[in-house]
Amino acid sequence: MSTLSEHVDLRNDLIRLVTSRLLDPLEILLPQADLADLRSSVRADADMWAAQLLGQDDALARRVVVRLLAVLHPGDTPFDPPESWWATPLGRVAARRAGHPSKDHVSLGVAGAMLGITRQGVHDLVNRNKLLRHPDGGVTVDSIRTRLSLRRDQ
Repeated sequence: MSTLSEHVDLRNDLIRLVTSRLLDPLEILLPQADLADLRSSVRADADMWAAQLLGQDDALARRVVVRLLAVLHPGDTPFDPPESWWATPLGRVAARRAGHPSKDHVSLGVAGAMLGITRQGVHDLVNRNKLLRHPDGGVTVDSIRTRLSLRRDQ
């Protein structure tokens, strides 16, 4: 169950991201354009996206995460955020609802960032079979998502 604070933080993060990555560049390219309606729409839509991302429908939350990441972080290579991104409101919900957007396993450092714990903490969880080691090294993203879901349900 999400808290009002979590919803507000996520909504504000989404407004900031959409504004800085999409609307502000449009305003630079099209200075004569009136973006007031778009800015208002972003505020309303960010509230809806936050509700969907934090809601009960896992499939919808995954689709919204994927859509947001595709638009907010376009590129020719798969999105591979820095460890610090996982501590953002969108990063935290993405880890829980969709896992890593482009990998099935991650390093212990990235796993720690996704879980909000130290690399040593991840190592301990792997040794206690609370996280699954991937055959190619690191930790499986599915086991991270499972761990985040268990933590959330408590």
